[in-house]
Amino acid sequence: MADPKGFLTTGREVAQTRPVGERVKDWNEVYVPGSLLPIISKQAGRCMDCGIPFCHNGCPLGNLIPEWNDYAYREDWSAASERLHATNNFPEFTGRLCPAPCESACVLGINQPAVTIKNVEVSIIDKAWDSGDVTPQPPERLSGKTVAVIGSGPAGLAAAQQLTRAGHTVAVYERADRIGGLLRYGIPEFKMEKSHINRRIEQMRAEGTKFRTETEIGRDIDAAKLRRRYDAVVIAAGATVSRDLPVPGRELNGVHFAMEYLPLANKVQEGDLTVSPITAEGKHVVVIGGGDTGADCVGTAHRQGALSVTQLEIMPRPGEDRNANQPWPTFPMLYKVTSAHEEGGERVYSVSTTHFEGDEDGNVQALHLVEVEFTDGKLEQKPGTERSIPAQLVTLAMGFTGTDQANGLVQQFGLELDERGNVARDAEYATNVGGVFVAGDAGRGQSLIVWAIAEGRSAARGVDRFLTGASALPAPIRPTDRALMV
Repeated sequence: MADPKGFLTTGREVAQTRPVGERVKDWNEVYVPGSLLPIISKQAGRCMDCGIPFCHNGCPLGNLIPEWNDYAYREDWSAASERLHATNNFPEFTGRLCPAPCESACVLGINQPAVTIKNVEVSIIDKAWDSGDVTPQPPERLSGKTVAVIGSGPAGLAAAQQLTRAGHTVAVYERADRIGGLLRYGIPEFKMEKSHINRRIEQMRAEGTKFRTETEIGRDIDAAKLRRRYDAVVIAAGATVSRDLPVPGRELNGVHFAMEYLPLANKVQEGDLTVSPITAEGKHVVVIGGGDTGADCVGTAHRQGALSVTQLEIMPRPGEDRNANQPWPTFPMLYKVTSAHEEGGERVYSVSTTHFEGDEDGNVQALHLVEVEFTDGKLEQKPGTERSIPAQLVTLAMGFTGTDQANGLVQQFGLELDERGNVARDAEYATNVGGVFVAGDAGRGQSLIVWAIAEGRSAARGVDRFLTGASALPAPIRPTDRALMV
């Protein structure tokens, strides 16, 4: 156990964010560099080393949280890093981007603020990089088997790294010009600087993983031919089809999917563009969708110099405490204020967009909405609540509906889909096509980064067993497993 009295004597402290007026003028991460260093050991000491650590169940990766908390408390950072990497290929990603279902399941959280598991995690991995503890781990011998991984998001990267370390020759195919998937072109720089991705890619290259960018399977390479070229294929292409809003005026200039808007801002930070072709500068911005992608649009609009930012959500505002139907240790739907929301803007709940209004040149100028409420389980409009708000840029951040089928990948492989439109798979992550596996959002549907990594690791085990008849790779979850989270 860390500090036997830590949870009694130490209060919860989290990483400090930089002043709003400072951080909205740049794209650096919002946290004060080094703010965790003076406090993190004591924060790790709040862990109670529970007899039944429910944080394990809250984390799809099965992270060994009490173990690395204990090492962090004792400031044995090398041992903490080893325990952290035992279950997670990329803790610097999850430590910055995961909503921390482990903290919702923390036993201390029953009647006190939970352990700052996420902050401890990111502190351990950042120290590991700084001290040189993160090194390439090439395989001792090669198997002679080849694997293609389609998609370089967290699921694809996790699968590729596991399979490379198992001795297989792995090539990752990415349709964008850089590796990283949505980590690269969906997550804004202020949430995770891309240097964290770059050094992991270099580690993987040193281990033997090969990367092929600007290559879309289904268009640039026929999927069936790819299958014949490799001994196995892992599909980790994500659920990239954005949910649309088919209301009058949707065709107006200035109404865009979030994933049309956000990647361009990242392109500017990569140095590919001087100014984004879709910018919020000097505009009234409306973001439709109250989730994390919507918050990313809010923060991006602030940094681009929007006149105003309004975020709309069709559901009622969540409460600040757990509902009775979301008891501990489940992952509750709570009202949260992200760093982007701290920076300004208005959040409007229980409203639905009826139509967009444009000017004579076909540019969006206003959004018309109406308040809604649930009546007998049905969402109904409230008469007399119609109004309009100014909108010269609208981003649609209402989630994703499934894997892209327009590029021919699904058809060329001959893949079966489940009732939700995801690629169907069995308990070993195998599809109906021999030697073809699926991991992450492509098979699970839109989900969290921690699930993507867990699925990539699990699919790698299935592939390894398929290629060699057995596998020593860990498998955190099966597709039918349900963690204590929504």
